[in-house]
Amino acid sequence: MKQFFVALLIFGFIFSCSEENTKLTFIEVNSLKNDNAVIEINIPKANGNSQIAKNINSKIENHIANMLVFLEEDSDTLSLDFAIKSFDTEYASFKEGFTDSALVWDASFDGEVTYQSSSLTSIPITSYINSGGAHGNTNITFFNFDTNGSVIENNDLFLDKDAFIKVAKTYFIEEVKDTNVDQHYIDNFELPANIGFNDEGVILFYNVYEIASYADGFTEFTIPFEEVENFLKIE
Repeated sequence: MKQFFVALLIFGFIFSCSEENTKLTFIEVNSLKNDNAVIEINIPKANGNSQIAKNINSKIENHIANMLVFLEEDSDTLSLDFAIKSFDTEYASFKEGFTDSALVWDASFDGEVTYQSSSLTSIPITSYINSGGAHGNTNITFFNFDTNGSVIENNDLFLDKDAFIKVAKTYFIEEVKDTNVDQHYIDNFELPANIGFNDEGVILFYNVYEIASYADGFTEFTIPFEEVENFLKIE
Protein backbone atom coordinates (compact mmCIF):
# COMPACT_ATOMS: atom_id res chain seq x y z
CA MET A 1 0.00 0.00 0.00
CA LYS A 2 2.85 2.40 0.85
CA GLN A 3 4.44 1.78 -2.57
CA PHE A 4 1.10 2.51 -4.21
CA PHE A 5 0.83 5.94 -2.56
CA VAL A 6 4.47 6.78 -3.45
CA ALA A 7 3.78 5.89 -7.08
CA LEU A 8 0.60 7.98 -6.99
CA LEU A 9 2.50 10.98 -5.65
CA ILE A 10 5.16 10.65 -8.34
CA PHE A 11 2.49 10.41 -11.03
CA GLY A 12 0.74 13.48 -9.64
CA PHE A 13 3.98 15.46 -9.65
CA ILE A 14 4.76 14.56 -13.26
CA PHE A 15 1.20 15.36 -14.33
CA SER A 16 1.23 18.72 -12.56
CA CYS A 17 4.52 19.69 -14.26
CA SER A 18 3.11 18.78 -17.66
CA GLU A 19 -0.14 20.60 -16.89
CA GLU A 20 1.80 23.70 -15.81
CA ASN A 21 3.46 23.92 -19.22
CA THR A 22 0.36 23.25 -21.32
CA LYS A 23 -1.60 25.86 -19.35
CA LEU A 24 1.06 28.55 -19.64
CA THR A 25 -0.78 31.75 -20.54
CA PHE A 26 0.38 35.16 -21.70
CA ILE A 27 -0.68 38.75 -21.27
CA GLU A 28 0.36 41.70 -23.42
CA VAL A 29 2.63 44.23 -21.72
CA ASN A 30 2.62 47.77 -23.11
CA SER A 31 4.97 50.59 -22.18
CA LEU A 32 5.98 53.93 -23.64
CA LYS A 33 9.07 55.94 -22.63
CA ASN A 34 9.53 59.38 -24.15
CA ASP A 35 11.71 61.39 -21.76
CA ASN A 36 14.14 62.07 -24.61
CA ALA A 37 14.11 59.22 -27.12
CA VAL A 38 10.83 57.43 -27.82
CA ILE A 39 10.77 53.76 -26.83
CA GLU A 40 7.58 51.74 -27.22
CA ILE A 41 7.29 48.10 -26.13
CA ASN A 42 4.30 45.81 -26.76
CA ILE A 43 5.25 42.23 -25.99
CA PRO A 44 3.74 39.04 -24.56
CA LYS A 45 4.59 38.16 -20.97
CA ALA A 46 4.20 34.67 -19.55
CA ASN A 47 1.92 34.67 -16.52
CA GLY A 48 2.93 33.44 -13.10
CA ASN A 49 6.10 32.98 -11.09
CA SER A 50 7.10 29.57 -12.42
CA GLN A 51 10.67 29.10 -13.61
CA ILE A 52 9.30 28.46 -17.10
CA ALA A 53 7.62 31.87 -17.17
CA LYS A 54 10.71 33.57 -15.75
CA ASN A 55 12.95 31.96 -18.38
CA ILE A 56 10.74 33.07 -21.26
CA ASN A 57 10.24 36.61 -19.99
CA SER A 58 13.91 37.05 -19.19
CA LYS A 59 15.00 35.91 -22.66
CA ILE A 60 12.63 38.27 -24.45
CA GLU A 61 13.57 41.25 -22.28
CA ASN A 62 17.28 40.50 -22.70
CA HIS A 63 16.87 40.33 -26.48
CA ILE A 64 15.21 43.76 -26.53
CA ALA A 65 17.92 45.14 -24.25
CA ASN A 66 20.64 43.96 -26.62
CA MET A 67 18.86 45.55 -29.57
CA LEU A 68 18.82 48.91 -27.76
CA VAL A 69 22.43 48.99 -26.61
CA PHE A 70 25.20 49.26 -29.19
CA LEU A 71 27.53 46.45 -28.09
CA GLU A 72 29.90 44.46 -30.29
CA GLU A 73 28.60 41.22 -28.77
CA ASP A 74 25.31 40.42 -27.06
CA SER A 75 25.29 40.19 -23.28
CA ASP A 76 23.20 37.58 -21.47
CA THR A 77 23.12 39.73 -18.34
CA LEU A 78 22.01 43.03 -19.88
CA SER A 79 18.82 44.29 -18.22
CA LEU A 80 16.00 45.99 -20.08
CA ASP A 81 15.82 48.92 -17.63
CA PHE A 82 19.53 49.63 -18.09
CA ALA A 83 19.25 49.39 -21.88
CA ILE A 84 16.30 51.83 -22.01
CA LYS A 85 18.20 54.36 -19.90
CA SER A 86 21.32 53.87 -22.03
CA PHE A 87 19.45 54.44 -25.32
CA ASP A 88 17.80 57.54 -23.87
CA THR A 89 21.12 58.89 -22.56
CA GLU A 90 22.82 58.31 -25.92
CA TYR A 91 20.12 60.33 -27.65
CA ALA A 92 20.36 63.13 -25.09
CA SER A 93 24.12 63.30 -25.75
CA PHE A 94 23.44 63.37 -29.50
CA LYS A 95 21.05 66.30 -29.07
CA GLU A 96 23.64 68.24 -27.09
CA GLY A 97 26.10 67.89 -29.94
CA PHE A 98 23.58 68.56 -32.72
CA THR A 99 21.19 71.14 -31.31
CA ASP A 100 19.81 72.06 -34.72
CA SER A 101 18.86 68.49 -35.59
CA ALA A 102 15.15 67.68 -35.64
CA LEU A 103 15.87 63.95 -35.57
CA VAL A 104 14.20 62.04 -32.75
CA TRP A 105 15.59 58.62 -31.95
CA ASP A 106 12.85 56.06 -31.60
CA ALA A 107 12.59 52.34 -31.03
CA SER A 108 9.61 50.00 -30.99
CA PHE A 109 9.26 46.33 -30.12
CA ASP A 110 6.23 44.17 -30.83
CA GLY A 111 5.69 40.49 -30.19
CA GLU A 112 3.01 37.84 -30.12
CA VAL A 113 2.57 34.15 -29.41
CA THR A 114 2.08 32.64 -32.87
CA TYR A 115 2.03 28.99 -31.81
CA GLN A 116 1.70 27.00 -28.60
CA SER A 117 1.65 23.25 -28.10
CA SER A 118 2.57 20.80 -25.35
CA SER A 119 6.21 20.89 -26.48
CA LEU A 120 6.82 24.35 -27.94
CA THR A 121 5.89 28.01 -27.72
CA SER A 122 6.83 30.22 -30.68
CA ILE A 123 7.18 34.00 -30.23
CA PRO A 124 8.50 36.42 -32.88
CA ILE A 125 9.77 39.84 -31.77
CA THR A 126 9.72 42.69 -34.29
CA SER A 127 12.30 45.38 -33.54
CA TYR A 128 12.47 48.80 -35.17
CA ILE A 129 15.27 51.21 -34.25
CA ASN A 130 15.93 54.62 -35.72
CA SER A 131 19.04 56.31 -34.35
CA GLY A 132 19.99 58.31 -37.45
CA GLY A 133 20.71 57.42 -41.04
CA ALA A 134 18.52 57.31 -44.10
CA HIS A 135 15.99 54.97 -42.51
CA GLY A 136 15.39 52.94 -39.41
CA ASN A 137 16.26 49.28 -39.17
CA THR A 138 13.62 46.59 -38.74
CA ASN A 139 14.49 43.08 -37.60
CA ILE A 140 12.31 40.11 -36.72
CA THR A 141 13.61 37.37 -34.44
CA PHE A 142 11.74 34.13 -33.74
CA PHE A 143 12.12 32.41 -30.38
CA ASN A 144 11.00 28.81 -29.95
CA PHE A 145 10.78 27.81 -26.29
CA ASP A 146 10.70 24.25 -24.96
CA THR A 147 8.77 22.94 -21.94
CA ASN A 148 11.39 24.41 -19.59
CA GLY A 149 11.23 27.86 -21.16
CA SER A 150 14.64 27.41 -22.79
CA VAL A 151 15.28 28.43 -26.39
CA ILE A 152 15.30 25.55 -28.87
CA GLU A 153 18.14 25.94 -31.36
CA ASN A 154 17.14 25.52 -34.99
CA ASN A 155 19.09 22.29 -35.47
CA ASP A 156 17.17 20.76 -32.55
CA LEU A 157 13.83 21.28 -34.29
CA PHE A 158 14.44 18.51 -36.82
CA LEU A 159 14.38 14.74 -36.92
CA ASP A 160 15.53 14.83 -40.55
CA LYS A 161 16.93 18.25 -41.49
CA ASP A 162 17.99 17.23 -45.01
CA ALA A 163 14.49 16.03 -45.86
CA PHE A 164 13.02 19.23 -44.47
CA ILE A 165 15.42 21.37 -46.55
CA LYS A 166 14.41 19.51 -49.69
CA VAL A 167 10.76 20.44 -49.16
CA ALA A 168 11.60 23.97 -48.02
CA LYS A 169 13.58 24.70 -51.17
CA THR A 170 10.55 24.07 -53.38
CA TYR A 171 8.53 26.60 -51.38
CA PHE A 172 11.43 29.06 -51.43
CA ILE A 173 11.75 28.89 -55.21
CA GLU A 174 8.04 29.53 -55.62
CA GLU A 175 8.17 32.47 -53.19
CA VAL A 176 11.07 34.29 -54.86
CA LYS A 177 10.38 33.51 -58.53
CA ASP A 178 9.11 37.03 -59.29
CA THR A 179 11.55 38.92 -57.06
CA ASN A 180 15.09 40.25 -57.31
CA VAL A 181 16.58 37.51 -55.12
CA ASP A 182 19.91 36.51 -56.63
CA GLN A 183 20.11 33.10 -58.32
CA HIS A 184 23.01 32.29 -56.01
CA TYR A 185 20.62 31.99 -53.06
CA ILE A 186 18.36 29.68 -55.04
CA ASP A 187 21.16 27.40 -56.22
CA ASN A 188 22.74 27.35 -52.76
CA PHE A 189 19.56 27.32 -50.71
CA GLU A 190 19.97 27.53 -46.95
CA LEU A 191 17.44 27.74 -44.14
CA PRO A 192 17.08 31.20 -42.59
CA ALA A 193 18.31 32.12 -39.14
CA ASN A 194 14.69 32.59 -38.13
CA ILE A 195 12.36 29.61 -38.11
CA GLY A 196 9.02 29.87 -36.34
CA PHE A 197 5.60 28.29 -36.14
CA ASN A 198 1.96 29.20 -36.45
CA ASP A 199 -1.23 27.14 -36.51
CA GLU A 200 -0.78 26.42 -40.22
CA GLY A 201 2.81 25.21 -40.19
CA VAL A 202 6.48 26.17 -40.16
CA ILE A 203 7.43 29.78 -40.90
CA LEU A 204 10.70 30.47 -42.69
CA PHE A 205 11.66 34.14 -42.38
CA TYR A 206 14.56 35.98 -44.04
CA ASN A 207 15.29 39.45 -42.69
CA VAL A 208 16.23 42.41 -44.87
CA TYR A 209 19.73 42.02 -46.39
CA GLU A 210 19.79 38.29 -45.58
CA ILE A 211 19.07 37.28 -49.17
CA ALA A 212 17.85 40.54 -50.75
CA SER A 213 18.30 44.30 -50.65
CA TYR A 214 16.53 46.75 -48.35
CA ALA A 215 14.18 47.71 -51.18
CA ASP A 216 13.15 44.07 -51.63
CA GLY A 217 12.20 43.77 -47.97
CA PHE A 218 11.53 40.54 -46.09
CA THR A 219 11.08 37.07 -47.55
CA GLU A 220 8.62 34.91 -45.63
CA PHE A 221 6.59 31.78 -46.32
CA THR A 222 4.85 29.02 -44.40
CA ILE A 223 5.18 25.29 -45.05
CA PRO A 224 2.05 23.36 -43.97
CA PHE A 225 2.59 20.90 -41.13
CA GLU A 226 1.32 17.99 -43.18
CA GLU A 227 4.20 18.50 -45.63
CA VAL A 228 6.97 18.26 -43.02
CA GLU A 229 5.59 16.90 -39.74
CA ASN A 230 7.53 13.65 -40.16
CA PHE A 231 10.80 15.63 -40.23
CA LEU A 232 10.14 17.63 -37.04
CA LYS A 233 10.75 16.85 -33.37
CA ILE A 234 8.01 19.17 -32.14
CA GLU A 235 4.38 18.21 -31.61
